[in-house]
Amino acid sequence: MSRMPTRPTLRLLPGLLAGLCLVFALPAFAAKVYQWKDAKGVSHYSDSPPPDQAIKGRTMNDKGGSVAPTAAAKPAINANCSNARSNLTVLQGSTTVNIDEDKDGKPDRALNDSERANRTTLAEAQIKTYCEGASVASGA
Repeated sequence: MSRMPTRPTLRLLPGLLAGLCLVFALPAFAAKVYQWKDAKGVSHYSDSPPPDQAIKGRTMNDKGGSVAPTAAAKPAINANCSNARSNLTVLQGSTTVNIDEDKDGKPDRALNDSERANRTTLAEAQIKTYCEGASVASGA
């Protein structure tokens, strides 16, 4: 025996179908838009490039505003590389390095010379791993 859907289920069906249509239509809204001014100074917007004109690229942010072009994009800073370099600088310095063993946010004791040397070696290895063109400054 087949069971017919209940009325609340049937009421939800049009909304569900409309939602699915919107989800599948989203890529259509991500089309490239071209803007140009004609000889009279009138701005035109189109999804195809202007006829017989040079195209100048422009980057837009998510709010529709223009983003100023940069001459050369800087590489993203690798957080692991930054942390390893920072750790090495502290470990090679002359100040006491404390450690929080119970993770309560308060230092419990200072590193001894052996632990400091081990952590310095570890920081140097991390720099070689995480930093491009890594050069480890060995001092102290």
